[in-house]
Amino acid sequence: MTTPGMIAMVYMVLSRLAYVVGVGTALMRQDRLHALSREHGVDEGFRRFKRAASWVMNNDAVALVLVCVITRNTLHVGVSREVLLVGGVICVATGGWVKLWARETLGAAAYYWYNFFDPVPMKPLERPGPYRYLANPMYTVGYLPAYGLALIAASWPGLVAAAFAQAAIGVFHVVVEKPHFDRLNGAAGR
Repeated sequence: MTTPGMIAMVYMVLSRLAYVVGVGTALMRQDRLHALSREHGVDEGFRRFKRAASWVMNNDAVALVLVCVITRNTLHVGVSREVLLVGGVICVATGGWVKLWARETLGAAAYYWYNFFDPVPMKPLERPGPYRYLANPMYTVGYLPAYGLALIAASWPGLVAAAFAQAAIGVFHVVVEKPHFDRLNGAAGR
């Protein structure tokens, strides 16, 4: 890999770690200590968190795009460029649709973990939208756009970065979200 590609990959890894560790730590502190809501109230604490989390999440997305663009045309798998392009577009469209459907189902506040600030138990038996079919559509099928972008760019490091991003968010889910949901909903939580 070229030096710019290595720099972009390091930037992407650091961005993803800022996301899962930084946002994860803030959420765990909020969950255990009510750190932001105690100091600023529920709504203002959430607004402050959401503003910072949005910046980190957007930076993370830019980092993945940067890896794919800088390392484009490094994926050589014996299929035509057109096949990679069509496969990538299908991944982006399918994953994007599922992610938007999941976000619409949960609402914007849930997308940014509002229930860490104002914990209302979920009703685990009611599984609307894509949650009816997938336990975690955001972190499974919803990650197809990352792989799709790598395919569109024909970027081998982009595929590695997408896999790293998905693995890291899986750890985030197990370490940060699942314990919170389990406490909120009892052992039957998601």
